Amino acid sequence: MRLVIQRVKEASVTVNKELISKVQKGLLILIGIEDNDADEDIDWLANKVVNLRIFDDENGVMNKSIKDAYGDILVVSQFTLFASTKKGNRPSYIKASRPDFAIPMYEKFCDKLKILLDKDIKKGIFGADMQVFLINDGPVTILIDSKNRE
Repeated sequence: MRLVIQRVKEASVTVNKELISKVQKGLLILIGIEDNDADEDIDWLANKVVNLRIFDDENGVMNKSIKDAYGDILVVSQFTLFASTKKGNRPSYIKASRPDFAIPMYEKFCDKLKILLDKDIKKGIFGADMQVFLINDGPVTILIDSKNRE
């Protein structure tokens, strides 16, 4: 499972010019899922996300987590995070999971975040042609792969 985590001043998702979800201060998380992902990946990543100290404290030092900053989270599925560009110029997405596996994993990840934060998690629409708007705060962008726990 791969995440792109962006600290945002605001973020939103529209589909067919209709606003689907919107958050103010918080995180926009793009999530890619592969077939060998498991509940352990969800647990590890969700715990990592809610405890990452990437929000400024009163001294302007990144010392607060999303919990401490009382921020919101918007999670958007993005199979292209598993793009392989090894051969040629057209990316291959063969490592990305099909919807029958990926959708339940996506929902479990969002549910785990909701439990850990004790607040609703905003979402995109899985598989839809979404337009994602964000104002990256910092900018702060972090990549995490549950198979490469660095």
